Amino acid sequence: MFALTLLAIMLVAAIAIGLYLKSASVIQDKSIWSLLFSSEWRPMKGNFGFLPFIMGTIWVTLLAILLAFPISMLTAIYLTEYSKPVVRKFVFPALDILAALPSVIYGVWGVLVIVPWISQHVAPHFVEFSTGYTVLAAGIVLGVMVIPLLISLFIEIFSSVPVELREASLSLGATRWQTTKKVVLRKTIPGILASTVLAVSRAMGETIAVLMVCGCVIGIPKGLLDACYPIPALIANNYGEMLSMPLYESALMFAALILFAVVLIFNLISRIILYRLEKTEK
Repeated sequence: MFALTLLAIMLVAAIAIGLYLKSASVIQDKSIWSLLFSSEWRPMKGNFGFLPFIMGTIWVTLLAILLAFPISMLTAIYLTEYSKPVVRKFVFPALDILAALPSVIYGVWGVLVIVPWISQHVAPHFVEFSTGYTVLAAGIVLGVMVIPLLISLFIEIFSSVPVELREASLSLGATRWQTTKKVVLRKTIPGILASTVLAVSRAMGETIAVLMVCGCVIGIPKGLLDACYPIPALIANNYGEMLSMPLYESALMFAALILFAVVLIFNLISRIILYRLEKTEK
């Protein structure tokens, strides 16, 4: 068991080393600064500026979490604190089905429903014309994909709070909502943070659904109605076709390394915050 535990840890290191070795060519050819902060993307001329892709990933991920977090939080609170057993009996299987759906189904739903809705009903109020393949479409589709995961995690966290704490709060005259706010939510802050980080990591790496609705236009988005090109979509769209160009392949591996590093750093920061919160509570 100890050997398997070490193997799991070494696997993360092996992925990082492998991505670095594969992207070494473009790192040696270009400076890290120009790769990360340049907007010029001309692979045939050897110019690889990843800033548009990084910003597209940030835009879509933040929008998805901003949409999914309040819906998931309030739904989980209702299901654990207020709903009747018969409601949970029907809602939980539905959440399981949503979580198990392939991402391509969400992408098709986005193309058939969300993209036309944005193009015909939302965009005309703000711009002259929009195809609907925008940051907003990608954020909505990705947010819907993340909601089942967040709800399930929040329900598990809220259910772990002892019933005795709720009863003690209610016996002192607190209302149901005061008990939820002052006892349940305060007790589960570290778990809520960890769950949100997990959802962010999940959202950052999503490929097919976002690829189908983001527009895949190289450029830094200036608003929700602009098209974008997240890093996972870049890799999925180009990797298979560019194996004959070593520097281009290396650049795509560097894109994967960026995504890996961002998720790793984000999780490390969250672990530090969780450790300090737990230490403060003790």
